[in-house]
Amino acid sequence: MKNYLKTASLSFLLLVAVPAFAAAPSGAPVSMSENSAFYLLTNGVITAVVSKVSGDLISLKYQGQEMLATYVGADGQPDFTRDPPGDPGRGFGMTDHMYGFWSHDTIAPRTVAKITIDPKSNGGERAEVSVKGFSDGTKLGHGPGAPADGEFASDIEIRYSLGRADSGIYTYCTFDHKPEYPNATLGEARFCVKLNNGFDWMLADEHHHMPYPLEMEQNGDDKYNYTTDQFEHRAFGWANSQKKIGCFFVNPSVEYLSGGPTKVEFVTHRDTTRPDYFPCILNYWRSSHYGGSSVDVAQGEAWTKVVGPFFIYCNSGGDPEALWKDALAEADREGAKWPYDWVNGVDYPHKAERATVSGQLALTDLLMPGAKMSNVRVGLTFPDYHVTTNRPAAGNTPADITWMTDAKHYEFWARGENDGRFSIPNVRAGKYTLHAIADGVLGEFTKTDIAIEPGKPVDLGKLTWTPVRRGKQVWDIGIPNRNGTEFAKGDNYFHDGMALVYRDMFPSDVNYVIGKSDFHKDWYFQHVPHVEDPNAQPNSIIGGGASGGRANPWTITFDLASAPKGVATLRVAIAGGSVTGGSIPVAVNGKDAGQVRVAGDSTVGRNGIQGLWYEREVPFSASMLKAGTNTLTLTVPAGGQTNGVIYDYLRLELDESANLSGSAGTAQ
Repeated sequence: MKNYLKTASLSFLLLVAVPAFAAAPSGAPVSMSENSAFYLLTNGVITAVVSKVSGDLISLKYQGQEMLATYVGADGQPDFTRDPPGDPGRGFGMTDHMYGFWSHDTIAPRTVAKITIDPKSNGGERAEVSVKGFSDGTKLGHGPGAPADGEFASDIEIRYSLGRADSGIYTYCTFDHKPEYPNATLGEARFCVKLNNGFDWMLADEHHHMPYPLEMEQNGDDKYNYTTDQFEHRAFGWANSQKKIGCFFVNPSVEYLSGGPTKVEFVTHRDTTRPDYFPCILNYWRSSHYGGSSVDVAQGEAWTKVVGPFFIYCNSGGDPEALWKDALAEADREGAKWPYDWVNGVDYPHKAERATVSGQLALTDLLMPGAKMSNVRVGLTFPDYHVTTNRPAAGNTPADITWMTDAKHYEFWARGENDGRFSIPNVRAGKYTLHAIADGVLGEFTKTDIAIEPGKPVDLGKLTWTPVRRGKQVWDIGIPNRNGTEFAKGDNYFHDGMALVYRDMFPSDVNYVIGKSDFHKDWYFQHVPHVEDPNAQPNSIIGGGASGGRANPWTITFDLASAPKGVATLRVAIAGGSVTGGSIPVAVNGKDAGQVRVAGDSTVGRNGIQGLWYEREVPFSASMLKAGTNTLTLTVPAGGQTNGVIYDYLRLELDESANLSGSAGTAQ
């Protein structure tokens, strides 16, 4: 199958005869042509070529200029008969594509290509083509790490749609696992385009807005330095600073992505394949990164999911900053159109079949009456569930699936107001759990068993959010916001070697004095082993570090007016950990008080600031405390540079009316 395009007919005259043009006619009708191997769609602005076998986007021209890394011959047209210069053997049709592709293609025992919207039937307003691979019980998909014979037993349909005057093309993919198909576990799943090397300016977010020439990747730059939050950043891509053109992915919705509003993913980096290192744009909807997510389907289960449509947007006429701002504005325009009324024939409810869910959260913290919340995010998700099928084949994903690790179902998230009001539009019918998270509030609000009917709005009214308390607050460190951005270097974390930066900033480790220290300066954003070797090199991606370090004790010093009684509880909110996880011993005034268990989500090793969020509690007898000065110490064990943790927030609470059996607690 790999060389199917080299043996396909090359008599596609429309393909090789597409003229270059400097200016596109405004509002030209869409036209479409085909031969036995390809579809060609054009509207005078965009010209796209789609493979009828794999569903790959093998050429994308904007105003006559090829945007992708597809090899272009001397005549300016794609040449599908040869490999790229300097890299024989990895040519058109190979698994490691050079153009645009879904990681789960449609190469199957039975593949059907058809026109789903014929522009001749609508006056040239829109064209759409479909390529569908029928599993018939066999495994499809040849994505990263997938076996040569495929990975996932599911029918896979890929579509591309082009409208009149569109400055880009839409794509979406439908997965359909029939009950008679075997158990299936999905690995890495995304759509990617590889752009030509004229694209030299990365535009992912406010931190990753920078020139990124080929030489940076050739010098061994780390692609994990360029990940970002998918919910926060709906438009991302690259600019060609010389030609003043850009290419971006625009997500009009995040309902088809995984992990909710805190999910960090690859969106832009350079390909790691030598020698070209092409600029990439990626839309991941399931991966193992930063805690990962899960799609596990059992035999006997009927399951389908539509990923997208999203927009591959091309623009021109300005510097990279102007192109990016225009792409962000396009994301707003596309979001206002969602759901698209031209999508038909797949499981995709239209506007009238969806519902708006609204309400108002009322924060009621009895021990802190003036508590406020900000950056409120409210979502409707599939109820938490447990996976027993095919474990541990899904990589880093835990068996207990929450909204943070679910890629199998849809999630509907929206921003709320600081007063708690929220409105979640375009929700599919179904049964959901409502979740709310907010800066300034430890934990989350949850309401189960919310039923949504097609087209019927739901007003949930006032919802009282009473955060969990284990007693009165003795002290806290940080801001509960599900990341480590408020701590030292938390605004500049995305680099290799941050353990070495810690060593230089905190040669005597952290001694945080309550009432005197400032967590913005005196608490580092990651707690990792202390590297003492002066010749140590920065960590390798997730391998534990080129040079390890000693155990690293962080001490919190605080005063109490009198000796307390009852139970004290250390509450630790964690925003990310190392690749393997582990435990952090806790000592109170030099005596063992318990341990904080850390999950393995590779956030530290992948140069992140947030991964899987969770809270650990270590209750201990308050008799371990005394009047006057006290210390609480958390010690990360010796190990590699990336064997550590990113704290979100720490709080000590005291309940003098409680009892505890024994003198030491256990992490919950």
